[in-house]
Amino acid sequence: MQDFETLKRNIESTRDLESVVRTMKTLAAVSIRQYEQAVDSLEDYSDTVYCGLEMVLSRTQPRWNLPDGAGAGTIGVILFGSDQGMCGQFNEQLDSYAADYFADTSFQTRNRVWMVVGSRMLGKTLDSGHDVDFDFNLPGSATGIAPLVSEMLAKIDQWRHERRLSEIFIFYNQRESASTYKPHVVQLLPVDPTKFHRKQESQNTSRSLPLYTMNRTTLLSRLIQQYLFVSLFRACAESLAGENASRIASMQAAERNIKERLINLQAEFNQRRQTAITEELLDVVTGFEALKDKE
Repeated sequence: MQDFETLKRNIESTRDLESVVRTMKTLAAVSIRQYEQAVDSLEDYSDTVYCGLEMVLSRTQPRWNLPDGAGAGTIGVILFGSDQGMCGQFNEQLDSYAADYFADTSFQTRNRVWMVVGSRMLGKTLDSGHDVDFDFNLPGSATGIAPLVSEMLAKIDQWRHERRLSEIFIFYNQRESASTYKPHVVQLLPVDPTKFHRKQESQNTSRSLPLYTMNRTTLLSRLIQQYLFVSLFRACAESLAGENASRIASMQAAERNIKERLINLQAEFNQRRQTAITEELLDVVTGFEALKDKE
C-alpha cells in the first residue's frame, strides 16, 4: 500500500497528465478545422476543373481510359498514413483495408508497387513485406499540403512511366465525425470519362456546355493535371483531418482512464487521511486516559 506522501505525488502527476491530454485534444480539434477549411477552399476550384473536363469529355466514349492507355498491368498504391503517434489504429486499419481491397481475385495475379505518405505508415508498409518506391513526410499544417502534392505529382509521373503502371489507387482515412473516421479508396488513374458526365444529367442554369478554342489534347492534358492535383490535395487534407479525429478518440479514452485513476487515488488518499486522523485521535484519547489513571 502506498504511503500518504506518495499518494499525494501520484494525484498531482495524474492531474498534470490530465491537463496535457486535454490540451492535446483541443489542438487536434483545432487541426481538424484547418484541414476542413483547406478542403472547403478547394471546392470552387475543383468544380471549375470538373466543368472543364465535362466540357472536353462530353462526347468521349465511356470505355475510353485516360491519360495514355494501359501499361503493363502493374498497380500503383498510394497510402496516406501518419507521421505522429497517439492516433490509435489509424495506420493499421488503413493497411488492413488496402490488403482486403486487393484480396479480390482480379488483383491477386498483378504486381503492386507502393508510394507512402507518413513515416509511421512507411514502417507499417515495410513490416507487411512491401517494397516502397517513394515515401514522403506529412506537412505540419494545411499550408504545406500544396507543396507536398506538387512534389508527389512529379514523382507519380516518373513512377508511372518507369513502372509502366496501368492503374493507381489512393487509400486514406476519411473523417466521419469529430472522433471517427473510415478508410476510403479512390482510383486516381486511369481517369474514367463517365464520372464527368454527371452534370449533363442534372439540372443546370444553362442548357449548353461552354466552348473551347485551344487544342483539345493540350487542354485535356492540363485539366487532367489539375484533376490529379485536386484529388491528391483532398486525400491528404481529409487524411490529416481523419488522423486528428483518431487522436481525439484516443485522448477521450485516455481522459476516461485518467479520471478513473484519479477517483481511485483520491478515494485511497481520503481513506489514508481518515485513518491517520483516527490514529492521531486514538493516540490523544489513549494519552489522556493514561494521565487520568495516574491521577
